[in-house]
Amino acid sequence: MTAVKAITLATKITLFRIFMVPVFIALALYYGESVKKGQPEELFRWAAIIVFVLAAASDALDGYIARRFNQRSRLGSFLDPIADKALMLAAILTLSFTNWGQYLPLWYAALVVGRDIVQVAGAALIGHIAGDIEVIPHWTGKFATFLQILVIGWVFFNLTKPPVQAVAAVAAIFTIYSAALYIRDGLRQLPDHHDDQSHHS
Repeated sequence: MTAVKAITLATKITLFRIFMVPVFIALALYYGESVKKGQPEELFRWAAIIVFVLAAASDALDGYIARRFNQRSRLGSFLDPIADKALMLAAILTLSFTNWGQYLPLWYAALVVGRDIVQVAGAALIGHIAGDIEVIPHWTGKFATFLQILVIGWVFFNLTKPPVQAVAAVAAIFTIYSAALYIRDGLRQLPDHHDDQSHHS
């Protein structure tokens, strides 16, 4: 009972976002199948879009509540990035293999998944070597996330001008650039790097 009471409202909203991921996937797949059969069920397309938008909006909401009402928690800080990544990856991967009138480019999905794997593995390795790691948010990361949402929206609404490949290419540039900056910041936290800096000073 105590553990249940300890879950803050902000964390409950984060859990809601995680639970919305399989709901979105199911709706997206069902709509894709209807398109494949030549009888698009628009109700399921809009339902999938609404679920995605609500889940994405809940990210800002739980962050605001956590700051405004001092509801930051260890569980919340652990679950929040997982919820964000799960939602984005679910949308990118689902729309890469599901026909919504057009597909997300497979190379873009592979790039985003690869970037996340490299970042998580790199952070774990650097944290293990250095004993701790501080992840410093950068504007390029936030902009890359915005562009990811834009690419997803291109498929959601079946926009063709410019082609989704072009929008994905721009998003890919910032995805790679932001990953490079995070890796650079992580490498600077390694003990050898700190030793080199002290020798130069």
